Amino acid sequence: MIPYKKHKLIVGLLFVYMTGMFVYFFPRNTEMSNTEKWAIVGVSYALLVILWFVLKHRDKLRNKREKEFNSQD
Repeated sequence: MIPYKKHKLIVGLLFVYMTGMFVYFFPRNTEMSNTEKWAIVGVSYALLVILWFVLKHRDKLRNKREKEFNSQD
């Protein structure tokens, strides 16, 4: 089994979920203008990119700490 990095798995699942919700609900929503809909999509995907970078950075720091801890023994 291929070990998946946490940042890839979480962001990937959120991307699939959000895309599904956008495709399913946005055509049915008539209360919002198209500009508002696209703004929500853009901000949501921008937050996913930021989340990906933050989680990737945390994984690197965790691996670095584990490596330093193991090398001290």
